[in-house]
Amino acid sequence: MNIDWNFVVTNLPLYEKAAWITLKLGFAGIIISLVIGLLCGIILYFKVKVIDSIVQAYIELSRNTPLLVQIFFLYFGLPKLGLKMNESTCAIIGLAFLGGSYMAEAFRSGLEAVGKTQIESGISLGLSKIQLVRYVIIPQAFSISMPALSANCIFLLKETSILGAISILDVTNLTKDLIGMYYRTFESLAMLVVVYLIMILPLSFVLSWLERKVRYAEFGN
Repeated sequence: MNIDWNFVVTNLPLYEKAAWITLKLGFAGIIISLVIGLLCGIILYFKVKVIDSIVQAYIELSRNTPLLVQIFFLYFGLPKLGLKMNESTCAIIGLAFLGGSYMAEAFRSGLEAVGKTQIESGISLGLSKIQLVRYVIIPQAFSISMPALSANCIFLLKETSILGAISILDVTNLTKDLIGMYYRTFESLAMLVVVYLIMILPLSFVLSWLERKVRYAEFGN
């Protein structure tokens, strides 16, 4: 099979532009989902009345419906109620809505894994509830939750592959367009794989390094 290198070189700038769009939307969704997850995890951990039931309902709704359906609802459904958002906003909200539920469960499991003796020691030192959460519970919970958080971050970045369904020119949507126009299937898919590797591998390495650092800090090594 002959590879059309001229096709590859010609379309590299398009993949670069699409990759930046993918990264921008993906990282925005990841950051917001981390904030949502932390807040929801704390609410579930402390069993805040009424609010914890709302959070649990949100988690069940988010985790048991596909991201594609959620994005379609935001992009096609909400305008029927008079609330219209552009494609990028729908994409970020959709990623954050899905990711927040997974991050919440990761944080909750980390919070519940913090030893009771650690909390009792903080109380005996005279720490307030806020200080106890800030200096004792959350740092240890973050360390414990790091593997799950890392997996969720990579998962969300890969989930950007469906954003083309609402006309966002991400790398996957660009690949489909190029295949439809030029029928260069192998070259287009090969560039898609390479671009995703370039985007995800560095993130994976950074998260693995961060995971080791926080684990070393936890055990005092």
